[in-house]
Amino acid sequence: MIGKIIGGLVGAQASKKVSSIGGTGGAILGAVAVPVIARMRLPTLLLLGAGGYLAKKLIDKNEEASGPGSAAADTGNSTGTP
Repeated sequence: MIGKIIGGLVGAQASKKVSSIGGTGGAILGAVAVPVIARMRLPTLLLLGAGGYLAKKLIDKNEEASGPGSAAADTGNSTGTP
């Protein structure tokens, strides 16, 4: 019971960072995720964690490449004309 409440709170907070999921949807997903994760075996949990870590690294790398250091920002000309 307490795990579902904590999962709901975490899901609601996480939904603030994702525009396609509202606060209520995130709370429901968080509450449903707790029993699903509790039934997983250790190798599955490890693979899930490693996949999440790699996904985060890729997202950070893509944001860094398209961030303020991109080619348009380096030239000082945002219109792309010489």
